[in-house]
Amino acid sequence: MTVGDQGGLTRRGVVGAVGMGALAASAAGVLPAQAQGVRKTFVLVHGAWHGAWCWRRVSDLLEQKGHKVFVPTMTGLADKSHLLDARVNLTTHITDVVNLIKWEDLKDFVLVGHSYAGYIISGVAEQLQGSIGALVFLDAFVPENGDSLAAGASKPVKDALAVAKEKKEIALKPVPAKVFRVNEKDQAWVDAKCTPHPIASMEEAIKLTGARETIASKTYIRAKGYPSIPFDAALEKVKARAGWKTFEMSAGHDAMVDQPKELTDILLQVA
Repeated sequence: MTVGDQGGLTRRGVVGAVGMGALAASAAGVLPAQAQGVRKTFVLVHGAWHGAWCWRRVSDLLEQKGHKVFVPTMTGLADKSHLLDARVNLTTHITDVVNLIKWEDLKDFVLVGHSYAGYIISGVAEQLQGSIGALVFLDAFVPENGDSLAAGASKPVKDALAVAKEKKEIALKPVPAKVFRVNEKDQAWVDAKCTPHPIASMEEAIKLTGARETIASKTYIRAKGYPSIPFDAALEKVKARAGWKTFEMSAGHDAMVDQPKELTDILLQVA
């Protein structure tokens, strides 16, 4: 299911889609969370160079509607940047989220991953698929067994990784917000908040057995305002698979910053 026209999702388009989805679900005896007024739980996972801060606008909107929201920062980044060292890898970040879920006793929650976090939430699904109510990939990688971000990233990121490795650095400097097509008024803010990302997490190959595909509700949201061959490929890949919903937004890569209201509407529709 693709929402929007020619890759753009307007507010009216989202609201209309929510209404149509509610009507269809009503006919089947099931309504989405937004239509039912059901209190849902969301776990929002940021991508490379970011932190919990990037989800603030979306988490505020979800909480204002009565939902529970958890927004962890991955080890070595943002408010946890003081924990950065060469040992921080993908397994560390998967464990960051798994432990949050375990200690908070979360069940039937919506797990959302942005960009690099497509790897994280796929790894979380391997351990906790029975607890996850819905998976949402926001302009994210959808890895297969043995994949790594370093191998599947765009050429500029691969080139930057090669330079960083040559200098024996343990973290990759942030990509400027302008490159990710963040809206102009927020670019300076995003650049100021981003921190170097641990290289080991990009190089570690993920181990998957197919647990992700057993989760009934799976959604991919493509932010078409950011041209990306890897994310276009991810969108087309899941379109060809049964059980996936797809949406397209006109936002830049940081859709949670650019279009928080529109993104919140989608999350509530698929919750």
